[in-house]
Amino acid sequence: MVSHAYPRGEGDIAGVFIERLAVALVSRGHHTTVIVPSDTGAGGRSRRRGVEVLRVRYAPAGRETLAHRGTMQDATSTLPGKVAFASLVNAQARAVARIRRHGLAQVVHAHWWVPGGVAAWLARFTGGGSYLVTLHGTDVAVLESSRGARMLARRVLRGAQTITAVSSYLAQRAASLVGVDAERIVVQPMPADVEHLSRASQGGGGVVTVGRLVAQKRVDLVLDAVARLRRQGRTVRLTVVGDGPERGNLEARARELGIDNLTKFCGSVPPAALAETIGNADVMAFPARREGLGLAAAESFMLGIPVVACMDGGGVVDVVPADGPGRVVAGDSVTEFANALDELIRSPSARSLAQERGRLLRHRLDPEYVAQTYEEVYSRMVRRKRR
Repeated sequence: MVSHAYPRGEGDIAGVFIERLAVALVSRGHHTTVIVPSDTGAGGRSRRRGVEVLRVRYAPAGRETLAHRGTMQDATSTLPGKVAFASLVNAQARAVARIRRHGLAQVVHAHWWVPGGVAAWLARFTGGGSYLVTLHGTDVAVLESSRGARMLARRVLRGAQTITAVSSYLAQRAASLVGVDAERIVVQPMPADVEHLSRASQGGGGVVTVGRLVAQKRVDLVLDAVARLRRQGRTVRLTVVGDGPERGNLEARARELGIDNLTKFCGSVPPAALAETIGNADVMAFPARREGLGLAAAESFMLGIPVVACMDGGGVVDVVPADGPGRVVAGDSVTEFANALDELIRSPSARSLAQERGRLLRHRLDPEYVAQTYEEVYSRMVRRKRR
């Protein structure tokens, strides 16, 4: 596997869903190596949970900060960032080609078409062989604003033997932007930490929202909705799980709205502690736009927590229904969002319906099931290659 995000240690959530897949493949008897960029000089080989991790160096230690942080797009807006990015892609491509030339891998699986997919594509010219690309979301968003990215992605995706996407929304969007056949794209979400999502919400915990605190997550919409409910005489507590560059602005916004006494900012929480942190929420607010999937929404259903999402939420509409345990509302309407939160909090059946939906999602997102699905994809690739 080739990725620019992967856990650097215990509690790190960067690319944790990729690690779940890799570990599940190892448990099914496959030798799995993950090629990732070094982080501030911490390169080399290691073994973590049965997975071999190769961290490739690509710059002086102080400049190896592009990966694992969720800030790659901003970091590559400068000339030094672009140089470091090119070096990162080249280092991963050389590692892929070296492993393939030595006969140590039957399948190359690149996560995100850029930078991982570009590295796999470049490796083809020096012995890297065929490859698979999985689209996760941020990589498809880049295509909408950059003609150069679309031209490069067209080469990478058309050169891939197989393409997968974590939601039908991403599959359709990518197909339309780069001119590949949507029927060619296999839709399969990445695995969730189902082992730690076995409790059922008892309610009473108010509203919770989970995600990196960036503008795309639109957490300000939740703050405004909670403030609106308060003005209507409905006092609802809000828990914000996650961290990011917008945290300071959001905390200031809560104070400005007069709901700072109702709002708790928890920061980042390790996956194993998520159920404990949000487990008794009344409802999950998922206001993000153009999400690849919206794994936090699926995890909420597994805990028996109803979810409110937005029509422009992207892949999350694969997960959240428009009625029953969920609501899908306009992303530019505080009134609609507030009313949907209130409806689900008051609904006597919403939590039990959320548990039912959670059972279905638990099966589809179980690491063993996802690993089996990808095992079948890999096997088809190997058979086609032999023919």
